[in-house]
Amino acid sequence: MNDLPPLAWLQAFEVAARTLSFTAAGQELGVTQAAISQRVRLLEDRLGQKLFVRHPRSLSLTPAGQSWLPSLQDGFTRLAEGTREVFGETGETPVTLRTTPVVQQNWLAPRLCAFRREYPDVALRIISAIWPDDFGPEGADIEIRYGQGRWSGMEAVSLGSDTMLPVCAPALAERITEPADLAEHTLLHAVGFEVGWPAWLEAVGMPELTSRCVPLTCDTQTMTLSLAALGEGIALTHRRLVENRDDLVAALDWPVNSDEAFWLVRPMRPRARPEAAILWEWLKGQVVL
Repeated sequence: MNDLPPLAWLQAFEVAARTLSFTAAGQELGVTQAAISQRVRLLEDRLGQKLFVRHPRSLSLTPAGQSWLPSLQDGFTRLAEGTREVFGETGETPVTLRTTPVVQQNWLAPRLCAFRREYPDVALRIISAIWPDDFGPEGADIEIRYGQGRWSGMEAVSLGSDTMLPVCAPALAERITEPADLAEHTLLHAVGFEVGWPAWLEAVGMPELTSRCVPLTCDTQTMTLSLAALGEGIALTHRRLVENRDDLVAALDWPVNSDEAFWLVRPMRPRARPEAAILWEWLKGQVVL
């Protein structure tokens, strides 16, 4: 244990590596940006290797930092688990659920309203993830992820098969009767999905439209749906995410299947807290296969 660096240095590195920001790490740990920077430098000196590449306005992890971070996070997780097992929960800790903004807005929000009416004493905390790397064991009891359901160390329950279809404002939909009509409109792309516009157009037999349509690319599906609702183009999305919206309708009722889907996910270890188990079972009951 004499070779283990001080806990404050390890915390500074873990938070800075997770946020890729000394400023954000300082805010999370309640110290200054300078203090985080100093602790990381002391840690690097102790280890004899650089953990970050310091760019003019950003940070990135070195290969050594990338390799070490999962082990360090697992160590913190095990320490927290052991503390809970021996001493129990300290204070009222909310159940934390993490998912993407589009799932929060279109699928989760109405269901959480019903959950809170049924379980008003369960404290909740909802946090956002946009990119796959935003997900992970740190800080969330339950997650709703998008993918194929294969995540090491995680229990995953499918939220049901889904299809991708083009949606737009009702007034715009009146002018679209076949895929060829899309050539006259902007296609709103959301990055990160296996079935995007090129795959959908190929599936409906019109791959040439990929180069003929005007593209507008966003990094979140929330933004593409907002633009589509305003009449600025046509978005490709999951049917279940727009089934309860009246500002978006199917531009064409040509759904295309995807191997990817939404999954309810939680760590296999440790045993879930009672409040988190309540939310997990309740959300499982919302699954429509």
